[in-house]
Amino acid sequence: MICDYQTNKVYLAEGIKGYPRVAENLLWALNKEGVRTDYLPLSKSRKHVWARDYMPIQLEENKLVQYVYNPDYLKSAPEYIPPYQTICRALKLKTVKTPFVIDGGNVVKFKDCVLMTDKVLQENCVRDEIGFRSVLEDLFECDVFFIPWDRYEIFGHADGMVRAIGQKRVLLNNYIDFDKNLRMEILERLVSAGFQVEELHYDMPRPSRYSWAYLNFLQVRNRIFMPGLGIEEDHKALEQIRAYYPNHRVVLVPGCEELVRDGGALNCITWNILQTEPEDDDLPM
Repeated sequence: MICDYQTNKVYLAEGIKGYPRVAENLLWALNKEGVRTDYLPLSKSRKHVWARDYMPIQLEENKLVQYVYNPDYLKSAPEYIPPYQTICRALKLKTVKTPFVIDGGNVVKFKDCVLMTDKVLQENCVRDEIGFRSVLEDLFECDVFFIPWDRYEIFGHADGMVRAIGQKRVLLNNYIDFDKNLRMEILERLVSAGFQVEELHYDMPRPSRYSWAYLNFLQVRNRIFMPGLGIEEDHKALEQIRAYYPNHRVVLVPGCEELVRDGGALNCITWNILQTEPEDDDLPM
């Protein structure tokens, strides 16, 4: 399993130009930090900006899992589903295909395991959870653990709930600030699976409803690009994430308010992979 800290190239949908502040600020930050970037082909629509969700999961440099991207929340809005299989062919990706309905945003990768919300069970009409988990483990070639789906978030994505810090060490979003019951359910699942859990927390009377977005950062090599919302929590989140990732440079990317209001942040709009390229293949944008 290729983890985020092992990746070296970032792809974005060209539709990110529909969010000009995010596009300008993120590309500037990536360029400044020496991260190679490119646009995905056939992705000019702003509706196709959520690259994480439909692009495949990288297991090895030349081995990726291509799932079915047809989530229930898009049944009445199929125009949000890009021609992802054609995109993969255009990029000449070597993929292993699976018939399961999965969102890339629901796959949080560790070195030898994956965390997903149990919404994937509903999407695939699963009756035998143990058997389905075993099939996923064969597919991803690692252990798979389920955490409870946050029902206030219709997408059922894990990448707004938890992120990997290290091997079996996980950072939990600030549920302690707004949903203590769900927090306890998640903690129980994680601890019983052997994870050490750290938590974000904003010590203020009423944290912003958008404070969830800080955990949806983009991690490439030893760089973390964290969304900036222009609110008090920006600084608090930056301090905490720097403390939990002391070997990373954490970069605040301002101007992400509109993107977050539309339901995603920087991990959602990027697809970062390990890709060997000539040294002079630099930042075509």
